[in-house]
Amino acid sequence: MTPKVARYLSDHQPATPCLVLDVDRVEQNFRALREALPLARVYYAVKANPAPQILERLAGLGSSFDAASAEEIASCLAAGADPAEISFGNTIKKVSAIRMAHERGVDLFAFDSDEELEKIAAHAPGARVYCRILVENTGADWPLSRKFGTTLDHARDLMIRAGRLGLDAYGLSFHVGSQQTDTASYEAAIGRVAMLFTDLKQAGVNLRMANLGGGFPTSYRDEVPGIDSFGAAIMGAMARHFGNALPEILVEPGRYLVADAGVVSAEVVLVSRRGNDPVRWVYLDIGRFGGLAETEGESIKYRMRTEHDGSEAGPVAIAGPTCDGADICYEKSNYRLPIALRSGDRIELLSTGAYVTTYASQRFNGFAPLAEHYI
Repeated sequence: MTPKVARYLSDHQPATPCLVLDVDRVEQNFRALREALPLARVYYAVKANPAPQILERLAGLGSSFDAASAEEIASCLAAGADPAEISFGNTIKKVSAIRMAHERGVDLFAFDSDEELEKIAAHAPGARVYCRILVENTGADWPLSRKFGTTLDHARDLMIRAGRLGLDAYGLSFHVGSQQTDTASYEAAIGRVAMLFTDLKQAGVNLRMANLGGGFPTSYRDEVPGIDSFGAAIMGAMARHFGNALPEILVEPGRYLVADAGVVSAEVVLVSRRGNDPVRWVYLDIGRFGGLAETEGESIKYRMRTEHDGSEAGPVAIAGPTCDGADICYEKSNYRLPIALRSGDRIELLSTGAYVTTYASQRFNGFAPLAEHYI
């Protein structure tokens, strides 16, 4: 929690549940990433948090943007982004969205299939395209490998075909999974990309760009390697595999830039026991349907802070307020909270600036979407 957020919570006591996010911290993280990877172009993954205040700050800092939909492209443009600095990075796009993006000046598109390539060629003629390849997501708390990407052999065929369809076969991309805690995952993926670069060069395809995706982690319950460690591993791997012929390097950070800038302030609704079970059930006024979707499978483990910290604590299960049996955040992750915790107490969930607001349901059980305060 940054001092700015702490002061805001103390001075204003905003109604819960809400997110309070320090936009200055986003800028600090952006500058740290550029220092760690000075040769890379930063394309902020808008899906992590598309708040206008964040987009405007990043646009002012010279950031580019990775958009997943026509709506995100419109938000970037409204925030002052140059359409030439927007990548339509979703490999699954409606024809209407491709057409809209192209008409607004966006000329960089991702794909990983024959049909998507044909759609881009038909509705964004002459655009630059990059193919997403499958890589391992080992080490990621939130893997992304099953839904996206294709094999090296298929990617080779697709990139050759892109040129024949009148598109600019610009580069290749991968994603090692969100909240990736192992720098070796990037090194292995860069090796795969370099192999395909060589193969396609021999086939007469002039690739110029390697998109390394996002995945850079933030600190939740467990410590993670710093951004400098990822920068050193990535640039070391790029030098080993590409030598002096480095391609343009793109990165698509989302979580890393915004997660630790935000805090969710929530209220304890109920603390209960079931018979003699020592594990108390703590129900908050925010749960999986209120924005904590990344607790599915207990994957992302948020740190929590209460006014009783430092007193005796005991084991708890943590759940949301809805009448849905799936609305359980943590039951097996050995969370412990103060014995003194009671209904009406406030509880802060730290490093919740990423994905929480956009995952929140609209009005499941009638609960209003998460309130947002950007400071």
